[in-house]
Amino acid sequence: MFVSRGLVALGVFVLAGGGLLAGCSAPVNRAPVVDRGTFANGGATPASTAPEAKPLPGAENAGKPGYYTVKPGDTLIRIGLENGQSWKDIARWNNLENANLIEVGQVLRVVPPAASVASDTGVVTRPVVSSPLASASPASVPKPTASAASAPTAPASAAAAPAPAPAPEPAPAMAGGADDMRFIWPSSGTLLAGFDEVRNKGYDIAGKAGDPVLAAADGRVVYAGAGLRGYGNLVILKHNNTFLTAYAHNQTLLVKEDQNVRRGQKIAEMGSTDADRVKLHFEIRRQGKPVDPARYLPAR
Repeated sequence: MFVSRGLVALGVFVLAGGGLLAGCSAPVNRAPVVDRGTFANGGATPASTAPEAKPLPGAENAGKPGYYTVKPGDTLIRIGLENGQSWKDIARWNNLENANLIEVGQVLRVVPPAASVASDTGVVTRPVVSSPLASASPASVPKPTASAASAPTAPASAAAAPAPAPAPEPAPAMAGGADDMRFIWPSSGTLLAGFDEVRNKGYDIAGKAGDPVLAAADGRVVYAGAGLRGYGNLVILKHNNTFLTAYAHNQTLLVKEDQNVRRGQKIAEMGSTDADRVKLHFEIRRQGKPVDPARYLPAR
């Protein structure tokens, strides 16, 4: 009896200790990912006693374009960043009652439904105009119209022979195709580390604590917080259905989610959260994939 009680006590201690360690290692504000294939104590379900597995939500769409299968460690914030979407949009498109609870193997829609061409965040599909002063905020950019619609109205005396509408101004040369756009540097500091597809998915820019961090283009804030490990205090802007930019390691965030911002607007103050020194980590993502900022930023 003594041995039996000792084993029971030891088992309780191990379980409690395991729970404590798991709790300590979990990241702050990280959405939990549930794995249906294990018991709470981490052991595999015996084949002879396992209940019939229910299909995970969206399983019928696994592997289809526009869908994403949840992996261990995923959060909606990271899934949104890596697919060029707002985490709130993904939650809405998939009718998630609790956006903080997703399951390993669950399949999520990560593109707008076919009936919606533009994101419901209010950011239009076409690239934001690159004029530093005259460009409209994303939520109010008008739909494309014929050039004649915006031409000045001819005086009544000249109605019989109206002047031809001016030819449209040539679009500025852009790298990589019509969906691309130009950005401004988000900080005036020197470049610490350039883009590397494996080791550094953007630019690291030097500065002092409190230096301004600027929006690289017109857009809408789709994330502002510290819920993504490795990024510290982070702001993510969505500029259109193609581009996101990310601004990490800030000491202070000056914008909120769903807020429209203008190119050059101060959105944060530089800091060292989740970093080894004060710096701004800046990423440009095209359809969720990190790209070299040198393709889109003006030369210094």
